[in-house]
Amino acid sequence: MQIEIKTFFDNETGTMTYVVYDKSTKKAVVIDSVLNFDISSGSVEYRSANLVIDYIISNKLELEWIFETHIHADHITASDYIKNKLGGKIAIGENIIEVLDYWVPLLNISQDTSIDGSQFDMLLKDGDVLSLGASTIKVIFTPGHTPACVSYLIDSAIFVGDTIFMPDIGTARTDFPGASSAILYQSIHKLFALDDNVQIFVGHDYPPVGREPESHVTVGAQKNHNILVHQGITQMEYVESRTKRDYKKPVPKLLYPSLQVNLRAGKFGNLESNGARYIKIPLHLP
Repeated sequence: MQIEIKTFFDNETGTMTYVVYDKSTKKAVVIDSVLNFDISSGSVEYRSANLVIDYIISNKLELEWIFETHIHADHITASDYIKNKLGGKIAIGENIIEVLDYWVPLLNISQDTSIDGSQFDMLLKDGDVLSLGASTIKVIFTPGHTPACVSYLIDSAIFVGDTIFMPDIGTARTDFPGASSAILYQSIHKLFALDDNVQIFVGHDYPPVGREPESHVTVGAQKNHNILVHQGITQMEYVESRTKRDYKKPVPKLLYPSLQVNLRAGKFGNLESNGARYIKIPLHLP
């Protein structure tokens, strides 16, 4: 391959962050970065992001893009922090507008969260092709887990976020607002239409006991072995099994902190009158 891929695994959130760069020009992208956040104390650290930054600096890479595959609900992005340290443009799929339309009013955060997506440097369209040195990046919309999910095809590797997981784990949940198991099934079959040798790089791994975290597997292996959506599984069968798995599934521990920061492209929002910043948690009273 013309590209080099470096994987960083955040054990606390099960998240894979990728640095991908073109070997000939050293142009680089970061995909799905992680900020370390302790919800009990509200403390923020940059351990995971600094590992990524140190790698880019030590390898003398030039960061061009900081990609989000979607608005994550289980970890906070470090995109703004990385951009401030290294430059680069933060990009996400244009369907982020649908996610902003739902969550900004619900969380009542319009005072510091634009609903037009202007907090991101670029809103990507399905089929967009971007340059990465001598390589190219093709943007492929893969909604279902959220309306705004996108995958990034670079050379013979595709970075899919939460669209599909390792074959023994299955796929992402589809019970968030705007999610759809039927649409996710169709998105996964976009991936299955790629060459069997294309490597699918997942956004998370939650390995069972006895298996180390893994980041990628071929399209062919997914088609043959994914426990929820292998070839031969119909859309109706997948929707039924996914719905059963999602029934009364607990929300991610970092749902509200993640959403509020990630909707702002990694910023923490405005200071309040006492000089502090806050995360809101809507109450559901009986």
